[in-house]
Amino acid sequence: MSAIVAGTLALLALGVAVGVRWERAREAAATAAAPHATTPHGTTPDAGTTRGPKEPRVLYWYDPMVPDQHFDKPGKSPFMDMELVPKYAEEGAEENGIRVTAAQQQSLGVRTTQVKRGRLEARLEVAGTIGWDLRKEHVIDARVPVIVERLHVKTPFAPVRAGQPLARLIAPEWSAALAEVHALDAARDPDLFAAAQARLAALGLPPGARAARDGRIEITAPVTGTVSEIGVREGASVAAGTRLFRVNGLDTVWCEAALPEAQAQGVDAGATVTVYAHGDATPITGRIDALLPEIDGATRTRRARIVLDNRAQRLTPGAYVRVALDATDAVERPLVPTDAVIGSGEAAHVIVQAGDGSFRPVHVRTGRSARGETQIMAGLEGGERVVVAAQFLIDSEASLTGALERLGGPEPAP
Repeated sequence: MSAIVAGTLALLALGVAVGVRWERAREAAATAAAPHATTPHGTTPDAGTTRGPKEPRVLYWYDPMVPDQHFDKPGKSPFMDMELVPKYAEEGAEENGIRVTAAQQQSLGVRTTQVKRGRLEARLEVAGTIGWDLRKEHVIDARVPVIVERLHVKTPFAPVRAGQPLARLIAPEWSAALAEVHALDAARDPDLFAAAQARLAALGLPPGARAARDGRIEITAPVTGTVSEIGVREGASVAAGTRLFRVNGLDTVWCEAALPEAQAQGVDAGATVTVYAHGDATPITGRIDALLPEIDGATRTRRARIVLDNRAQRLTPGAYVRVALDATDAVERPLVPTDAVIGSGEAAHVIVQAGDGSFRPVHVRTGRSARGETQIMAGLEGGERVVVAAQFLIDSEASLTGALERLGGPEPAP
């Protein structure tokens, strides 16, 4: 019952408000139409016709109930049964500006600030993923048929040291080539020794491999790190081209971070970054090795490859980390408080205070935003005064007076 009473009272209040506004609009229309209803020849003047020396200029006519719609001539409103009301140009105001007196500015709380030029400094924090440093990756393949007689390392991701044996192989072609090299080295024939070494390299004997007394070949780890892949099993006979081992070094690792497209513009290769691993508050310092020349079409991000020192083995490939870096513009641009911008991108504008005290909207094209400031890529040069408080009230008045429509010309060039 109480809800019905409350609804009824709300409807009555709304009806009274609409009636009052309707009556005021009729009075305004009657008052405005009286001096402009007819000319000495009995015709109705249009906007921009000849006026007396003290008559204000009419910008347009409008319906007070639908103020956003503007008309070039007086007459009946197509929306309401009432006369259109003229909107006069304020004396001394700019054609695309709004005049606000000092008392009104104080009452509305209008505040302005000067546009400065500078480099926008932003602190970015993004997610990253740890991966192998592919420059420290070594692949051991069998370029000749071999028999895996024994595996010294049988489990993937086992840690190894440089020179540690990985497997013992029976490989007649490698054994014969190694014996030839040793024989020619003992014979002290430089030309034949060099030819034998070239033949051995063509057969693809892995670096660090050595021949045992019984002719077997011992394959050793090329670097200290982890055996990330084992392609054969003990006792297997494999053909030429088979992958035997993949060994990755862990002294350094890569971190791939996804930078937002708009914010990646202020990041350059070689910049210093700070990485935080989950569960470890100690920061790890690294540098951006490269910005990959590709934008992800789904996330609109650009990947940055970061090289990190991992001699302490604190980072594991596949782990997620938090990446913090500073993005600073290479050139100075106009900077305005973010609160002063109405809209975003190429559809944004700001309210600028002119030298005579009037206010006008100005199209701008915005860039990055950080620390309460926004880049202006086009539309402002620096030194102008923009409104940072109560700008939406002035913007609404500019919309009613048609200043925003007159603003809708060509947007600022890049």
